[in-house]
Parts: sequence; structure tokens; C-alpha cells
Amino acid sequence: MSENNIYIVRKIREGHAAFFEKTWPSWVGALLIAFISIMMFAWGRPWGVVAGMRNWGDWLFVSMGLYTKTIQSPLINFASIMDIGLIFGAFASALLGREFSLRVPPRIEMVKGFIAGILMGIGAALARGCNVGGFYSAISAYSLGGFAMMIGLIAGAYVGLRYLLWDMEKFPPKMSTPAAKGTKKIKYDWRPVQPYIGVAVLVAGILASFQYSAFAYTKAGGFLLLGLSIGVVMHRSRFCFVAAFRDPFMTGDSRQTKAVALSLMVAVIGYGIIKWAGLRGEMVYVTNTFFFGGLVGGFIFGTGMVVAGGCGSGTLWRVGEGQVKLWMVLVSFALTNSLVRYYMDTTGLIEKVGRAVFLPDWITYKWSVILILAILILWYIAADWNEEGDVFVID
Repeated sequence: MSENNIYIVRKIREGHAAFFEKTWPSWVGALLIAFISIMMFAWGRPWGVVAGMRNWGDWLFVSMGLYTKTIQSPLINFASIMDIGLIFGAFASALLGREFSLRVPPRIEMVKGFIAGILMGIGAALARGCNVGGFYSAISAYSLGGFAMMIGLIAGAYVGLRYLLWDMEKFPPKMSTPAAKGTKKIKYDWRPVQPYIGVAVLVAGILASFQYSAFAYTKAGGFLLLGLSIGVVMHRSRFCFVAAFRDPFMTGDSRQTKAVALSLMVAVIGYGIIKWAGLRGEMVYVTNTFFFGGLVGGFIFGTGMVVAGGCGSGTLWRVGEGQVKLWMVLVSFALTNSLVRYYMDTTGLIEKVGRAVFLPDWITYKWSVILILAILILWYIAADWNEEGDVFVID
């Protein structure tokens, strides 16, 4: 091999190590997620997760004849495509970092995950979205329902953590039994080939997005690319909404809390420019969840996500890296949300969980931006203060 070729190979390996073998700083993930979220909104719709999961549940129940409604195929539904892209983006990232493996928990954890997914499905139905659509994108879209869910998520995370601490005290995990002497487990180490498979997955995703354009589904192809991007970013930065709401009570660690607050500050400005310029409707993602739907839904969802170990987006990227417990969460989350939302739609309950409040209608865009940024900055400061003194940490 020539010296030039050796140099190129070495630089490729160095670049790969820098991007895919190290965890990105939380603030980098925060800024990239805000940027991708703004791009999604500009491209056609805000970032959401639960709508895609619900589409999968709806598709199954319609196929079984339980629903009498028409739905889009998961392969052309924008929300579904974003979720699929997120899973495969995280899958590719895990492979590129040689981190993918099937992590199978004890059976009791699988059961807890399934029950937690049910809670998340109910909570997301009441709040008209999970931690992404009901909280992150709702606040970015200037919906007061997003702040109602934020309060519910904080309270739910506290209760969920209290349950986990009680569970660990009453039912401590059993130590694994060592293997008998003389037995050997032969396991093929496929980590060296994982990066090559990861590249293949990313290339396949990019080609699939262009194929959508070839069939006149250009927007769908764009959402697939954006979903892939956000999956890679979330996995590489370990961006976690659960940790943002749980860790201040558990360890005092504020990194994820401050990352979410920072990401929202950027997204609020981006969404505001798009709406103020008239590029998207002012009431987009301003749902009638203020105050009951957002608060109660956020509380139920927050409790479930802490027990599950993954929120809406966190469930998807952890599914992509091979965490089997989150596979169970995904199944029960999608099916429960579909069933509860179908019931709420058919009974009219969906219209009775609160009001749709668009903040600029009350205090103009300028003061809305100032108020929301002030709240997020206070959240950021409170998280940092708590980290210094463990003020809210549960003993």
C-alpha cells in the first residue's frame, strides 16, 4: 500500500473514532436536535414521535377489522417515516460505534416495560403527544399545553423514581449465577464488522429517501433523511428526556436537563420565525391540552417513562441499539395509544381535555419569546443550582 493510501486510511480511522467511538457532548446534541427539529417544521410538520407509533397500531387494528377508519400506510405516513428513520439512524450509529448488541433483561423487567408502555400510551393520548410532540415541539410552537405537560412530566418523573427506589429496596436484583466450571461459551465477536454494516444501513436509508422522490413522495423522503439524522444525533450524544426529568431527583446531575433547556431555547426561536413569517400556520401543534390534558397526561407519561427507562424518542433510539426491554415498551406504547386515542376520538372526549392556547394571541410574539426563554433559563439555572447542592435529590 502506498504512503498516500496509508495516510487516507489513517485519516478515515481517526475521523471514524472521533465521530462514532466517543460520546458527543450533550450541548452538541442539543443544538443539532434543535436544528433538525426546525428543519422538520420548515419541511412540512413539527417533530413528533407518538403519531408515528399510533399509525403502526392503527394499521394493525384496521388490518384486524377492529377499526372502521381509513389510515395511511406506515410507509407513506410522515410521522411513521420519521420514527422509522430515527430507529434506523440509531441502529446505524450503534453499528458504526461497535456498540450494537441485543440486551435482554430479566423477565420481570420485560413485564415492567410492557406496563410502563401502557402508561405512556395513555398519557400521550391525553396530552396529544409524548415528550416530543406534547412537550418539546408544543413549547417550540408557543402552545401553553406544552408547559402544562412539562409540569406533569416533572411530577411524574418524581413519582416514577420513588417507585423504582421502593422496588429496589423491597425486591433487590438477584446476583447472576456464575457458570459451572469447565463450561465455555463460544460467542462470535462481530464488532469489527459492525461499522461496515452501519455504513450499509446509512447508505440504504439515503437511497430509500431518494427512491421516495422518484415515486413523487419527495416530502416523505425528506422526513426519512431527517429521521435518520436525529436518530444518529440522539444515539451519539445519548440525548435523553428521561434523564432530564429524572436525574435532578436521583443524582442531581443536570447535564441532560440543561441540554433539553438549551435545545428548546433554539427551537423556540426557529419555530417562532417560521410561524411569524407565515410559512406555517400559527395553530400548528397548538392542541387543546391546556390545562388538564397536558398536566394529567404528562404525569402519567412521566411516571411510565421513568419506569420504562425511555421516553417516546428515547424508546426508539434504544430500540435501535438493541435494548429488548424497550422493544416491549414500544409494542405496548403503540397499541395502547392507538386504542385510547380511537376511543377518545369516537366518543368526543378528545375535545374535552382542555383548551388550545397560542401564547402570542395573548401577549404578542415578542413577549412570548421573552417569557418562554425566561422560563427555560430559570429551569436551566435551577438544574445547575440543584447539581451544586442536591436540593431536590431524593434521600
